[in-house]
Amino acid sequence: MTETKNQVVLAQTALAVRDAGAVLRERFGAVASYQSREELMRLLAVNDDAALAVLRPRLSSLRPGARWVEEELAGGALPDGEWWVVDPAEGNVNHLHGLPEWAVTATLVRDNEPVVTAVHLPLTGQTYTALAGGGAYLDGSPLHVSGSADLGLSLVATSQARPDEDEAVVRRVGDSIGAMLRAALVVRTSVPATLHLLDVAAGRVDAFWQFAGARADLLPGALLVTEAGGRVSDAEGRPWTPESAGFLAAAPGIHSAAVAALSH
Repeated sequence: MTETKNQVVLAQTALAVRDAGAVLRERFGAVASYQSREELMRLLAVNDDAALAVLRPRLSSLRPGARWVEEELAGGALPDGEWWVVDPAEGNVNHLHGLPEWAVTATLVRDNEPVVTAVHLPLTGQTYTALAGGGAYLDGSPLHVSGSADLGLSLVATSQARPDEDEAVVRRVGDSIGAMLRAALVVRTSVPATLHLLDVAAGRVDAFWQFAGARADLLPGALLVTEAGGRVSDAEGRPWTPESAGFLAAAPGIHSAAVAALSH
């Protein structure tokens, strides 16, 4: 696509996530009651379906040739070509528990590179957008990562692995939190990942890391942080791809120190 077409797709994607967010906002409030994993999954699916009823036709009409990632928790590389990677209710469990940390995300991926992303926070009305090579924005205002140059003075964040994650990954997450508690000023741990990455792009948080994770968790934030001037890599400092086992997004001044902390 040309830059102009990308900008049109971005603008329309932002409108779509806002409209889907309005649907979820109407459903938000009381804490949902469930007594089994099956009941929880049904409640999560109802939220997803309500948002997807808005997102899927709108995004599919924008790029008719783009395929659709059906499983939002899936990871790994995608086949070449264009794909919509969407999380209709990022932080869905938070939504069901009456907590405010949830969003609607949509990212157009081309040959495994995110090119357009929009993330909407329905409870605040804020919309974060990024275009590859075109910068990152919050409601039209440019975003910039922090200028932190000292990990020991930095606020960092992480998110847990996926439910039912491999035990080795869970142990690595725990070890990494301990390492960062020793290396950084403050460590935040919560879900979803995307909201931490919004904070990194906006300069409110200095670094975010995660092991494993779904494409839909990381691709929107990867583009936003990169376009806001941050560094995105795997946990060892190598180029990150959806196949990587770890993810790190940081202000440039502390990226190397964060890699070193995570390697211990």
